[in-house]
Amino acid sequence: MRGLAVFALAAFLTAFSGAGLAHTGHGGLPAATSGRVVPIDVRTLLPLLVRKEKGFLLINVHVPYAGEIPGTDLFLPYDRVAELAAKLPKDKDSPLVVYCRSGAMSRVATATLVRLGYTRVYDLTGGMNAWQAAGLKLAYRSR
Repeated sequence: MRGLAVFALAAFLTAFSGAGLAHTGHGGLPAATSGRVVPIDVRTLLPLLVRKEKGFLLINVHVPYAGEIPGTDLFLPYDRVAELAAKLPKDKDSPLVVYCRSGAMSRVATATLVRLGYTRVYDLTGGMNAWQAAGLKLAYRSR
């Protein structure tokens, strides 16, 4: 039932927000410019998460762990991204969507990713706080 509700919300947002028209980049993400972090909002991200193959890596960088957006692929502490770079895709053109609770830690992490040479780096504006403000729930797993 929860999956149906997320799907219905994603369909609504895509149909009525115009978000579907702005997707010109890889995997439905907005177009990215090499060396720049692209902000992405919940309204744009949500429809992409319900796809069978979303086409990007969703990374939680918030410490300490405080939950995650459903569909998160990787947890990397924001202050250890360079140290743990081996966990990231070897292809520097791989799209990476990064978030934390509010945006402060993800700004640090995305800047590090750009310095490491990643060319398609996205930062979820408002992070988990924005996700919850949109009426969406976080997932929790044992750490």
